[in-house]
Amino acid sequence: MPHTQAHILAIPLTPDGGGLFGVIIIPIVIVAVIAAAYYGHLQREKRRQALFAMAQRLGLSFHPGYDTSHDEVYAHFEIFRRGFDRRAYNTMSGALPVLGRTFPCKLGDFTYKTREGSGKNRRTVTHRFSYLICHLPFHGVPNVLIRREGMFDKLAGVFGMDDIDFESAEFSRAFHVKSPDKKFAYDLCHQRMIEFLLRSNPPAIDMEHGRICLSDGNSQWHPAQFENLITWLHEYLELWPDFLLKQLDRESQQPAGRGWA
Repeated sequence: MPHTQAHILAIPLTPDGGGLFGVIIIPIVIVAVIAAAYYGHLQREKRRQALFAMAQRLGLSFHPGYDTSHDEVYAHFEIFRRGFDRRAYNTMSGALPVLGRTFPCKLGDFTYKTREGSGKNRRTVTHRFSYLICHLPFHGVPNVLIRREGMFDKLAGVFGMDDIDFESAEFSRAFHVKSPDKKFAYDLCHQRMIEFLLRSNPPAIDMEHGRICLSDGNSQWHPAQFENLITWLHEYLELWPDFLLKQLDRESQQPAGRGWA
């Protein structure tokens, strides 16, 4: 009886037994990771150069390196207290001339990390966003937060933890406004300011310790967005009523520690 010999194709194995699939796919993955990292580096460098050019055009200084003290100096803003390994970078600083006054400003990017998931799915996530901070040339400015209304704000309202309501129902529905001094908030958010905020749809406006911080805390801005927000800030400050500015001037001339009157 003729003897039939079976021929078996031998597949070379990698040291971990992954077979031919592993031999092919692993180098592809490595190349893809390297290419993605290099592309990311090129994009970050391109953005850094664009921000540098913008800073020069606006007469601002530019420091691309990390500033690890930023989150301590501005710790009163919640967005700079998140996560760990917090650092500011691509920092631009200088002064904005508004209403015949000098408003020192600082703007740029911020990064922090969080740990998400659990067990084998535990991972470190890097977050990046942009910001614009303006130092007000006054003392004793009450804290005010103005941002878009969210779902949790509506739920809080159901349980009696509502924000400040205004005569404009449209504005009250669209924006969440909080302040320990309601009179100041009402004086600030007059009709023309309300119309401006509704029309311009800004990021969150967080006023604390005599500083204004503009940021959504989630996304990085294109260079053009920085310039647009600088223009927006000019218009916002120019809408502050004269009587309010005079009151702030009087407050600034009083001894430290006096509250808003």
